[in-house]
Amino acid sequence: MKIWLRAAAAIAALAAAAIATTVARADKYPSRTITIIVPASPGGVTDMLGRILAQHIIADWGAQAVVENKPGANNQVAAEYVTHQPGDGYTLFVGPETTFIVNPTLYPHLAYDPVKGFTPITGLVQIYHALILNPSVPANNVKELIALDKAKPGQLNYGTFGVGSSGHLNMEMFKTMTVTKFVAVHYKGAAPAIQDVIAGHIQLMFVSVGTALPQAEAQRVKLIGIGAPKRMALLPDIPAIAETVPGYSAISWFALFGPPGMPTDVVAKINGEVQKTFSDPDVRKNFLDKQYFESIAGSPKELSQRVRTEEPKWRKLITTAHITME
Repeated sequence: MKIWLRAAAAIAALAAAAIATTVARADKYPSRTITIIVPASPGGVTDMLGRILAQHIIADWGAQAVVENKPGANNQVAAEYVTHQPGDGYTLFVGPETTFIVNPTLYPHLAYDPVKGFTPITGLVQIYHALILNPSVPANNVKELIALDKAKPGQLNYGTFGVGSSGHLNMEMFKTMTVTKFVAVHYKGAAPAIQDVIAGHIQLMFVSVGTALPQAEAQRVKLIGIGAPKRMALLPDIPAIAETVPGYSAISWFALFGPPGMPTDVVAKINGEVQKTFSDPDVRKNFLDKQYFESIAGSPKELSQRVRTEEPKWRKLITTAHITME
């Protein structure tokens, strides 16, 4: 009995020590500079998200936080780097959804494990895409565009911002659901593709609402639909594509991940900071609403579930459409 009591006391002491260590670790974090890895060049959505997180970490925690841009290979360069860093909370990754739900199928020899190679922390934002046309295209809504393609199949070209990009896959999903035959023209970024839509070299494309609206307001393009499940509260006069193509959506999303093995208390502390930042009225008004972003800040479990749920959908599309990078 005494042996059992001594063993129980020892176990209790170890548990108490573990709890004390956890609390101490959470209390001490962060004690040095946090690096937020962004898999894109400065100026884009991913970069903006990294920088607003860095600003709030600095302001709220009094810590140092920097953004490091590592573009390349459809986010692979940054993702591979992050997955090999220590899981101590000092390296974070703003990951576009393609990193986790598209690249595993698009690249047969992926340099990272999209599930085991990262610690999910929280969702950040989702962005709806707008369907835009050159003004000369004789269609003023989604129904007319579908009819136009069916009358002249394969004669309308659409732009993407890269093979496997959200703009590419959202259009391929649209083609699948509408049995249309638009032809892809791939660009190195959204900007040159939009310029060619405006110039009439290509006829249409999907691009983020925030990017499309200024061009539509200047009458350089026609914006005929948005890939939200229903009309956006901020843009009630623009129809959702789902009104014509039930169940269709065109969304990009971004989330915050860390290297594998991050302590749960550190994850919780970072998660809480993101939740606080994205619920701030000023952030909502001057950042989220201004860019037409929708916050998806939530629990690590919700983020993991989103990856698990969406990956099979895009794997099926990529396989059926024979899209590959190799």
